[in-house]
Amino acid sequence: MASLGVNIDHIATVRQARRTVEPDPVTYALLAELGGADGITVHLREDRRHIQDRDVELLRQTVRSRLNLEMAATAEMEAIALAIRPDMVTLVPERRQEVTTEGGLNVAAQLQSMQGLVGRLQDGGIGVSLFVDADPAQLEACAASGARWVELHTGGYAEAGWSDQPRQLARLCEGAFVARSLGLRVNAGHGLTYQNVEPVAAIEGMEELNIGHTIVARALAVGLQQAVSEMKALVQNPRREPLFGSSQP
Repeated sequence: MASLGVNIDHIATVRQARRTVEPDPVTYALLAELGGADGITVHLREDRRHIQDRDVELLRQTVRSRLNLEMAATAEMEAIALAIRPDMVTLVPERRQEVTTEGGLNVAAQLQSMQGLVGRLQDGGIGVSLFVDADPAQLEACAASGARWVELHTGGYAEAGWSDQPRQLARLCEGAFVARSLGLRVNAGHGLTYQNVEPVAAIEGMEELNIGHTIVARALAVGLQQAVSEMKALVQNPRREPLFGSSQP
């Protein structure tokens, strides 16, 4: 049964649109936990477009589930993570021009530097996950880096048309199988919604789904606590007969 990590970046996006003090993502993290969130995820970007340093510091003090800090593999972010000590760091690629994360890390191309960063974070008592596409070569590099988790990038699946979605789901299933065979624990996220989450939640060995935008959008209608509760029900009790085809490789 997969757990649910709730990304609250876009609570901060609304606040930053007016450069004011509300809505406060720290307060909304509590509502997410009350709704059943198993963890809170935030992405501290280089340009600080939504989450701010102050948010991460206060969340470390107030989150009672798990705090997952998404961040780029930079010296600045490493120093922040080692000072704040979230429960987990998820290393993600980052470009200033992008609206949202556009793909997975190329771990294979930067394996030596990644090994050093992963080792320093884990020595600091922080779990490390690498956000990657479901590509066997990248998953093998993740295992070689020393990281214990991967987060499979589900954007290709989430954005696929109905005719291509089964193939994209099969790719995720195969990626999860390969990752587990390499001794990696498997999370997933990006672009998942109330409409498409169940087949991914049903993938064998899936440990956690990190979901943000669709929950915040739903919260505008029903409130964050209810929106999280509805998503948690789908994640923990997905239909075992997939919406299409088989969910196994």
